[in-house]
Amino acid sequence: MSDFFAPESLSVSELNALARRVLEDNLFGLWVAGEISNLTRAASGHYYFSLKDAKAQVRCVLFKGVAAHLSAPLKEGDHIEVSGKISIYEARGEFQITVTAVRLKGLGALYEAYERLKQQLQAEGVFAPECKKSLPAHPKTVGVITSLAAAALRDVVSTLKRRHSGIRVIVYPTAVQGAGSEQQIAQAIRTANARAEADVLIVCRGGGSIEDLWSYNEEAVVRAVAESTLPIVSGVGHETDFTLTDFAADVRAPTPTGAAELVSPDQALMRRQMQQHQARLQQLMQQKYYDASQKLDWLARQLRHPKQNWQAQQQQLNSLAQQLKAAMRQQHRLVVQQVIQAAQTVMRYRPHCLPLQQNLHHQQQQLQQLWRQHWQQAQHHLHQQSALLDAVSPQHILARGYSVVTDRHGHLVRDANALSAQQTIHIRFAQGEVNAKVQKSTHDAAQGDLFGTIGT
Repeated sequence: MSDFFAPESLSVSELNALARRVLEDNLFGLWVAGEISNLTRAASGHYYFSLKDAKAQVRCVLFKGVAAHLSAPLKEGDHIEVSGKISIYEARGEFQITVTAVRLKGLGALYEAYERLKQQLQAEGVFAPECKKSLPAHPKTVGVITSLAAAALRDVVSTLKRRHSGIRVIVYPTAVQGAGSEQQIAQAIRTANARAEADVLIVCRGGGSIEDLWSYNEEAVVRAVAESTLPIVSGVGHETDFTLTDFAADVRAPTPTGAAELVSPDQALMRRQMQQHQARLQQLMQQKYYDASQKLDWLARQLRHPKQNWQAQQQQLNSLAQQLKAAMRQQHRLVVQQVIQAAQTVMRYRPHCLPLQQNLHHQQQQLQQLWRQHWQQAQHHLHQQSALLDAVSPQHILARGYSVVTDRHGHLVRDANALSAQQTIHIRFAQGEVNAKVQKSTHDAAQGDLFGTIGT
């Protein structure tokens, strides 16, 4: 009876889904601290790891989109703080944290502020490449914004002196760490821009912890660097240190010494380049002199006195005149010869008209005589044919008492047996014609006349 009223059981999927909702609805907005263990980065770019302490561990997943915003890749053994969705991966029933934010343990607040300000300034375009200014190739004056007691200042000055002793250095002193130092640094940058004494500025200090360098992550300093009309090189900390000032500056140097090398041309290198250019220029000038000298000598050999040119032209003119006369005589002889040959050809092919005319007259007379003979023969033949036609004419036959009988269709009647009684026939005589009707059959021809009453 008790089994009958027992509640219905849950499936594993339903249990995991219920647990996931309970966790997500009640555990949110928490930061969890621990050490990274069993770190794996998949080919997709996602991170999978365990966050552990001395007594327990929890599975974590950090997806590619969130990992792209990390200031540095995760490493095995890092002590970090994570925040995200605390839930259950239903397919395997595993308790896990889907991480949405990461910060180093103990410095989480600083890193969080760093990332928040970085994203804000990046969205405003403060770090945009198109806003960067190019450095002058040969600056006469370099401004240095740092502490007078900083070792970085000595490094910068010694590097500038070594590379180019003619560069003037102006120091705009400021505190580089501690409370209020960010305002001093920003004011020093604005002062250097207002005085416009330098061609380029170096903002620098030596290495240190993140707290020591934090003034260069403050918004006041970053905006002062971005708003500077003078080009700025950032040389803050060591090569592995990155501050927001580095992103806002026109050029980032790995160290203060590197910043000094970037803004100053190497005087020794320039001297060597100058000597190379001078040697090259001297070589080019010498070659140009040789080429010009050879050309001048050639032109001098081509130069002649005007009288020599006149004589040469006169000889050429006389030669051309003789050639023209010879050509004209040759052409005249050729034309005369062609005319004679044409006249001979005309005389050779000219027809003899008198014999032809006589022959034509004789043929005309023969033609007339033949025509008269032909006409007489035709007349004679016509009379003969007319007499013959007249002799065999049906009219002459009818005149001798014969007649022509046709039926009503105009067909000749040649046989009396072809006629029937009461049939109408047509009879033609030498003088006139009549219609008649057959009275008796042709079989009774012996009993009377063939024809009955004849109507006209």
